[in-house]
Amino acid sequence: MDVFGLLGNPVGHSLSPPMHEAAYTALGMDARYVTFEPDRDAAADAVAAAETLGIAGLNVTIPFKQDVLDAVEPDDVARRVGAVNTVDFTGETPRGYNTDVAGVERAFAHHDVAIDGREAVVVGAGGAGRAAAFALADAGASVHVANRTVERAESLAADVPGATAGGLDSLARVADADLLVNATSVGMEPDDGETPVPAAHLHADLAVLDAVYAPIETRLLSEAAAAGATTIDGAWMLLFQGVEAFERWTGRDAPIEAMNDALRAGLQ
Repeated sequence: MDVFGLLGNPVGHSLSPPMHEAAYTALGMDARYVTFEPDRDAAADAVAAAETLGIAGLNVTIPFKQDVLDAVEPDDVARRVGAVNTVDFTGETPRGYNTDVAGVERAFAHHDVAIDGREAVVVGAGGAGRAAAFALADAGASVHVANRTVERAESLAADVPGATAGGLDSLARVADADLLVNATSVGMEPDDGETPVPAAHLHADLAVLDAVYAPIETRLLSEAAAAGATTIDGAWMLLFQGVEAFERWTGRDAPIEAMNDALRAGLQ
């Protein structure tokens, strides 16, 4: 039996276990997905222990995504983003990846939204913002980062080729953009009814990805839909980062429909 798992603290709320277990069932795999919740200063020890136990792969979530960088051999994307959310133990040494980047790219692709040559605005300069900015820039978009703290936006933009930065007053750029990603927690419970982008900036030629998935339809997505924009809820990003991890671990095409059904059932 192959065993995969999730490293985080806390992990009780995670939807990764049912999503991955659904994949194993759909493909008839002899595999299980378990959770690990070590002390917050024990990321390196937890990775070493997982390798000793013969764990085939780990997902990594808060607060360990940065700490795990020093415990594995990160690929170029994870190194540039500065965070690892997937570890593969099948090689000679543990390899680290950031599948959040692929999650952004594949969420847009699934909705037939092109990235190359487009103008994109990313709201937020934290972990999700970094993943989104690199995903969009690597796929050929021109990226502008807007963040409440301008210095954080500028720091991220300095790392992303060709990116620009500004404060929340620069959100007016959304009116001329093709792509918008909300990578903040604004709109998430208990921030009921809030939105990170004024509705006046939204338009029909825009594609909007909101990384928030609880609630599944945020005020941002509701107002974007009303403006005629293409809307992509945060569960798609969550799904495709998991799909990417599954495919890296197993070398098999993920049963996307089964994983998506399990994920959305968990969100109800």
